[in-house]
Amino acid sequence: MKKQSLKENLLYQRKLKGFTQEELADKTTVGVRTIQRIEKGDVQPHLQTVKLLAVGLDVEVDDLIALDNPKEETIKRKWMLLIHGSPFFGLIIPFANVLFPLFIWISKAEDNKVYDAHGRAVINFHCTINLLIIISLLLFFLFPGINFFGTAAVALFGIIFSIKNLMSALGLGTYNYPFSIPFLRPKA
Repeated sequence: MKKQSLKENLLYQRKLKGFTQEELADKTTVGVRTIQRIEKGDVQPHLQTVKLLAVGLDVEVDDLIALDNPKEETIKRKWMLLIHGSPFFGLIIPFANVLFPLFIWISKAEDNKVYDAHGRAVINFHCTINLLIIISLLLFFLFPGINFFGTAAVALFGIIFSIKNLMSALGLGTYNYPFSIPFLRPKA
């Protein structure tokens, strides 16, 4: 089955609603010439333009835009699983909780802003956890009986928030890693 293009979807939705190009231009801030060029396939409009046209036609943006890859959401979920789930290797291999997400982030940061943001957050959080564990272990040697609970509390805190954010990233696409030191800052 042939996938409909943006130009075909816009033309179909405009005619379905009974609008001329001029009437659609009046309902939106998109010029008549731009609408003509989109319907001819001469231009690929910005997402903001598509949103304005969708509002003017009283349809969803998805009704106008044809997805290039219908499995894109599945692929995104798999990368989110890798980014947020790979720190658990740190329970087996020392410092893998930073190294594995770092390798994934390096390979995927340029592909998508979402992977970049999530990768930075995971790396910052686990670098902070590692730093706190190292400090608590150093204090453990100074105060052996007292600070065992501090090390255990930091490790438990890291595990709990890793699980919480893994589920949140897979379900909602969001994350919240508290008390993270911003070792990797977003690009300016």
